[in-house]
Amino acid sequence: MSSGLPRLAEAAATPVSRIGLGLAAVGRPGYINLGRDRDLPAERTVEAMRRRSHELLDAAYAAGVRYLDAARSYGRAEEFLADWLRARPDAAREVVVGSKWGYTYVADWRTDAETHEVKDHSVATYERQREESRALLGDHLDLYQIHSVTPDSPALTDPALHTRLARLAAEGVTVGISTSGPAQGDAIRAALEVEADGVPLFRTVQSTYNVLEPSAGPALEEAHAAGRTVIVKEALANGRLAAPDRVPPALRRAAEALGATPDALALAAVLRRPWVTVALSGAATEAQLRSNLTAAALRLPEPLEDVAERPEAYWRRRSSLPWT
Repeated sequence: MSSGLPRLAEAAATPVSRIGLGLAAVGRPGYINLGRDRDLPAERTVEAMRRRSHELLDAAYAAGVRYLDAARSYGRAEEFLADWLRARPDAAREVVVGSKWGYTYVADWRTDAETHEVKDHSVATYERQREESRALLGDHLDLYQIHSVTPDSPALTDPALHTRLARLAAEGVTVGISTSGPAQGDAIRAALEVEADGVPLFRTVQSTYNVLEPSAGPALEEAHAAGRTVIVKEALANGRLAAPDRVPPALRRAAEALGATPDALALAAVLRRPWVTVALSGAATEAQLRSNLTAAALRLPEPLEDVAERPEAYWRRRSSLPWT
């Protein structure tokens, strides 16, 4: 088992490797991303979604992507990823694999489930989900993050949990957090203070950051300055920065002026931040992935026009997106 940190740092030296592939959109039949009725097969069987995941993984790897991101709550994403790694041993030796625990998927492969995932940051959930992740990913698990930490999460203050996470880190798995919600900055700063045996516990931070919701930026910059790896998720705001009828006019005009697609421009705006190690593509199709990856070579001549929303309004709108 090797730590994900050095390999993530090496990947950052190659432009396209600053973009990782997240599997939230293709590991389960229902999710909150826009346009899924267009992007995914009408019959979202397990095998159909497995094939789509493997197609995306093949395309991403061929293009130079080297960070792959899953979670226990992403339906069968870990299973699909594990199948792909077993079938491609050469690729498996090169990629960095991250997953997350703290949410349990309960939708039973239904898009109309009343509840899709249940959050719990207890020691018991960690122990169960760690074993589930290891059973699938084995020694390929480089990074294990607490899913969607908020300032009130017991994961920030539970010494018994910290002891177990430190034990995992001692085995060579990098331990980190992901954050969500309008107070991401507070959660990030609290996580930076957590230590186990006098050593910082959380070595990576994965947060939502995009041109509509940049409020976590100052705290992420502090995390980078403190030596943490920074991973950006939801750089396209769950499709709002890619869907033709949702893209802010200022972003569309800037993309047209550069001869770029809005999604590439939105990702490039994230990648221009020197404190970002990796930004995730959440593509559901190969065409989306190819478009996202052009962001690595896109050079913005000047900062984009400010289109940011108030954090509370952004997260309220995100929580209202339907699972489709």
